[in-house]
Amino acid sequence: MTRYHAAWVLPVVSEPLRNATVVEQGGRIVYVGPRGSAPDGGEDVELGEVMLLPGLVNAHCHLELTAMRGFLDGLAFRDWIVRLTAARRAILTPGMLLDAARLGIDEGLRHGVTTFADTGDTGAGFDAMLERGVRGVCYREVFGPDPAQCDEAIAALATKVAEMRQRVTPLVAVGVSPHAPYTVSDALFRATALFAQQHELPLAVHIAESAMERDLVVQGAGVFAEGLRARGIHVAPRARTPIALLESLGVLQARALLIHCVHVDADDIGAIARHGCAVAHCPASNAKLGHGIAPLAALLAAGITVGIGTDSVASNDRMDLLEEARLATLMASAREARHDAVGAVRALELATLGGARAPGLANEIGSLEVGKAADLAAFAIPPHRLPVHEPVPALVYSLSGLPATFVAVAGRVRVRDGRLVDADDALAGRVQATADLLQQWLAG
Repeated sequence: MTRYHAAWVLPVVSEPLRNATVVEQGGRIVYVGPRGSAPDGGEDVELGEVMLLPGLVNAHCHLELTAMRGFLDGLAFRDWIVRLTAARRAILTPGMLLDAARLGIDEGLRHGVTTFADTGDTGAGFDAMLERGVRGVCYREVFGPDPAQCDEAIAALATKVAEMRQRVTPLVAVGVSPHAPYTVSDALFRATALFAQQHELPLAVHIAESAMERDLVVQGAGVFAEGLRARGIHVAPRARTPIALLESLGVLQARALLIHCVHVDADDIGAIARHGCAVAHCPASNAKLGHGIAPLAALLAAGITVGIGTDSVASNDRMDLLEEARLATLMASAREARHDAVGAVRALELATLGGARAPGLANEIGSLEVGKAADLAAFAIPPHRLPVHEPVPALVYSLSGLPATFVAVAGRVRVRDGRLVDADDALAGRVQATADLLQQWLAG
């Protein structure tokens, strides 16, 4: 038994507690409440002037792309994708991708992230999550914009998923991800949704992210359409909206995790809610790539489960989920022209319990409750960020950008006194060497 004492405990599902304690035993929470009423016995850990909260849940990331931080800066979206794809094929070996994923996880841990909903082409994120002792779901990507590729793509996906499923643990699971409408044919969308349902796998998909994607789906026009036609792939209008496309192909019926949902209308939001799909909201990435601001307030008003994601650091540059929560509330207020569109309390919920609900993990994580896994994160309250009037707004608006001082996953300490446990001191150098190779490739 370990008793963690903190100046503030933020359970998420109940009011913040001053001078309170969380007790962990066997990797699970056995007590949350006033320090004076905590059960006797075990080790006492004085966390000090911190806010102790559930481990943060990153509802969408691409761990294997961490070596591309800053590599794609300033590019239009299709050019961004073309450079990413070409450079990955030309330069990034399996070892480089694994190191990139390791570094992404380490960065997340340092910012209090204990669970990663990772989407990847190679499975490097899956291997890194198993190795680093974090929690997560690896959604294995599948691509194929030509309908003729469908059978081959599904067969390859089945082989990859079968291998991964042999190595799942209580912490790390596997899912599937048909990438996006500009890289996946209607036939492959339909087949992947059926595969996910047959094998009881979670499914995630990038959807309604950009105006270019909407032009492709609705009009069969735009830069994505031109690129596909240049490859000899037939392009025609496919649906009223990208969300309507997924509904017509059975993807929404698979209760998909819908990544982005920037360009959605009232009918789309109704369809998402009707099928019980969740949304991964990535405010920083959406802003940096110029896609816009997702209608977060409307999604929440419809009763849709929403988690917050960073997306890849190739489009965001940081894996700081508290900063994403801060951006989520600020951008919602800006979009709706209302100060109370999505408040700090709700934003913290999205970064914890909302993110846990998205892949179906809310019975296990996302809040500090007796019986749940002891996934914990603590953030210090430095003197220059005082005073604290209300703890949750202080956390979201004032402490975002600061590293976590303590992190545990299922009771296992991963960050202690602000330092990563079991850190690989040579890792950053290896990833920088990969970045140097990417720059040489770009210059050549």
